[in-house]
Amino acid sequence: MTSAHRTSYGAEGAPYALRSPASALRRARSAPLFFLLPAAVLFALFFALPIGYAVWLSLHKIEVKGLGLGAGARSEVWAGLENYAGALTDSEFLGGALRVLGYGAIVIPVMLGLALLLALMLDSEKVRLASFTRLAIFLPYAVPGVVAALLWGFLYLPDVSPFFFVLDKLGLPQPDLLDGGGLYAALSNIAVWGGTGFNMIVIYTSLRAIPAEVHEAAKLDGATPLQIALRIKIPMVAPSLVLTFFFSIIATLQVFSEPTTLKPLTNSVSTTWSPLMKVYQDAFGKGDIHTAAAGAVIIAVATLVLSFGFLRAAGSRSRQGEAR
Repeated sequence: MTSAHRTSYGAEGAPYALRSPASALRRARSAPLFFLLPAAVLFALFFALPIGYAVWLSLHKIEVKGLGLGAGARSEVWAGLENYAGALTDSEFLGGALRVLGYGAIVIPVMLGLALLLALMLDSEKVRLASFTRLAIFLPYAVPGVVAALLWGFLYLPDVSPFFFVLDKLGLPQPDLLDGGGLYAALSNIAVWGGTGFNMIVIYTSLRAIPAEVHEAAKLDGATPLQIALRIKIPMVAPSLVLTFFFSIIATLQVFSEPTTLKPLTNSVSTTWSPLMKVYQDAFGKGDIHTAAAGAVIIAVATLVLSFGFLRAAGSRSRQGEAR
């Protein structure tokens, strides 16, 4: 009965178990492609195509004939690298890049240093209320950047800030954090306050993944908690430190929300304070989308070069350490 039932199937309607191994292998190999297809379509529509269009815009410019009036007076023509040359020699764009480098020199070391310190403290055996403390440290990261900048911006204003009221009552000096060199400290504080929690969680997760046997062996050898932290924990979470540094570089080069939000509160923040603000001003202030596209491509390339350059250097150093 079983044999007769099986032979009633045609070649095309054969059960999967009776099909040829080659056919089953082809199906197995093609199955992942169907799962990847939605992600590939979304990547092409919302990532690859916009980047390609931005590059295309950056290689063109608007040519105006006569007074620029009437049909055909304004046309889009090939510009080559002219927009890139203009952006790289623009004093406002270069000045914004220097300001962002100074901003990053403050934000990245302070933020990652605090994140590492807090993660080590939470990983200590003597810590109390660890769950509440983790949530309290991480909570600022959940606050949108614009809201955080507004919150701190009003705390920086002498007329409405409770801190300045207390300093005035105590007869202490009241620094203006929205002017001069204090502006870098004010902007850096917003970024550190918002980003430390995320980096702490990444580092803390790596710390919790360290086998307990490693800690026990170090204690049996007479290592103090400080020695365990410096000689065991920090070297073992080095990949997480590299990852957080990588994310911090990207976030620093793309700083936009904080200075843009603080701009109405002070004259020290110009419309081109950062390179991204310069791109925004070119695109929506001046209506020059071609120059703005060139600036955006330059920022993207600089971000890729710095980020992957750092990753490659870190990977090379890690391989050298393993070889030793």
